[in-house]
Amino acid sequence: MNRRTALSYVAAMAGTGAASASAAATAAIANAAEVTPRKGPGLLADAHRASFIERADGTALFFRDWGAGKPIVFVASAGLNSAMWAYQMVPMMQAGYRCVAFDRRGHGRSSDPGRGYDFDTLADDLATVIEMLELRELTLVGHSMGCGEIVRYLTRHGSGRVARIALLAPTTPFLLKTADNPNGIDRAFFEKLRATWLLDYPRWLAENSRAFVMPDTSEQLIQWGTILSLQTSMQAVIECNVAVTETDFRSELPHIDRPTLIVHGTADKSAWLDLTGRPTARLIPRSELKVYENAPHGLFLTHVERVNADLLRFTHS
Repeated sequence: MNRRTALSYVAAMAGTGAASASAAATAAIANAAEVTPRKGPGLLADAHRASFIERADGTALFFRDWGAGKPIVFVASAGLNSAMWAYQMVPMMQAGYRCVAFDRRGHGRSSDPGRGYDFDTLADDLATVIEMLELRELTLVGHSMGCGEIVRYLTRHGSGRVARIALLAPTTPFLLKTADNPNGIDRAFFEKLRATWLLDYPRWLAENSRAFVMPDTSEQLIQWGTILSLQTSMQAVIECNVAVTETDFRSELPHIDRPTLIVHGTADKSAWLDLTGRPTARLIPRSELKVYENAPHGLFLTHVERVNADLLRFTHS
């Protein structure tokens, strides 16, 4: 796979993440209680059931809230929703943590407001979830684009409620090629990719999902992930991709003042380690970079036991 083919995943699988969880994890998610949102701002249902939180602009954010104990908030990749975290949420809940994840606006069961896919608004959505659920001393865990939302939350809202952060296969610090970022990718490449999606996005997912996972990943898991990806509005797919590929976090990362774990695979074809994970680690003070040999972008699924062990060790620290 050449550089251009591989880096198409920076723009996409970094945002779509097409392969996903097992039948057991899927069943656990399917059994979560659903609540129809009521009108009015704030918390729309019992905070300890799968429920909704309403933003000031009327967007209803679906969230899952499992277990009790110190909180961990999981922030999904663009194009996927909170269901992607089943392999982490169940074991961490069993280890005594309160695990929260939510569907980004335009994704999954959250409402489709037709706006707000910039990092400022997405960080404000995250802040609302944290504040409405009254979470403190929490660990933030993100994957791919979700890592950028965590960074923007910290630089925009402060770290007073946060104890530590974990960034899995981040797309930070900056993907776009510019005069002062010569190793980035041309804007024209991303524009062509988005044009392809607007012609036949399901076909693109079917043809490109395999690189997100391992050679022995089952077709059933890939199909399940594709179904999750297709639960995202087309506008959200396009506009989140613009945000993830054109937002420059280089000036923000040095201001992160919480212990940070960064996990990245050497076989990541969605966000190359030397373009994303390594420079992110260099820019964040007090960060620890753990490199998984031969791990792909979807390492939270393909390297479940190792990822969960690292998260447990980190949250216990």
